[in-house]
Amino acid sequence: MKVWVETRVSTYFCIDSDFKSKTYINHIKIEKMTSFRKYLPLILLALGAMLLFSMCGSYNSTVKKDEAVKAAWSQVENQYQRRADLIPNLVNTVKGYADFERGTLESVIQARASATQVKIDANNLTPEAIQRYEQAQQGLTGALGKLLAVAEAYPNLKANENFLSLQDQLEGTENRITQERKNFNTSVQDFNSHIRHFPTNLLVGIFGFSPKGYFQAQEGSEKAPTVQF
Repeated sequence: MKVWVETRVSTYFCIDSDFKSKTYINHIKIEKMTSFRKYLPLILLALGAMLLFSMCGSYNSTVKKDEAVKAAWSQVENQYQRRADLIPNLVNTVKGYADFERGTLESVIQARASATQVKIDANNLTPEAIQRYEQAQQGLTGALGKLLAVAEAYPNLKANENFLSLQDQLEGTENRITQERKNFNTSVQDFNSHIRHFPTNLLVGIFGFSPKGYFQAQEGSEKAPTVQF
């Protein structure tokens, strides 16, 4: 809006009211920018605190899931150790039959020794370490399978009460091994997935978290091995 004003010397000058409006608006903008700059450190501090709390929560969750993997691994080891502990009784029972294949017994003894020598640090459950452990256990499984196949030719051995007891114990152990391996893989999947999420993935290198290894499924592994004498 423009207002024309007559002066004493009959000249006119224009007062632009829009000029005052524009000046007022610019003044408000400057005040807002000044206020924003004033509170910017507080805003950044609040955002930093939120990120810090989020990372602390992620760290605690990661530690909890890491411990769950270690606990699951401990159960796997316990069941494989239980199987290894049953083998001396099995070998001693078979030794009572003088004509039993000596080479078969020796292969079981050697495979057991190899399997029990492979130890894994629960803090280093890498894919390579899990693979080595699994291969050692598979070697023992194969040796046991051969022994049991040979035992089929000995009816009296199959009827032995100690054999019947071992049969029940080994069957139960194999079932538990299968279940604990499954539980372990589930815990590993949960952990590996968790450490890939933001902001947890920022902590992986800082605190040394790394993906865990899985037990690889073998053909027919969906069913527990059947132990028969």
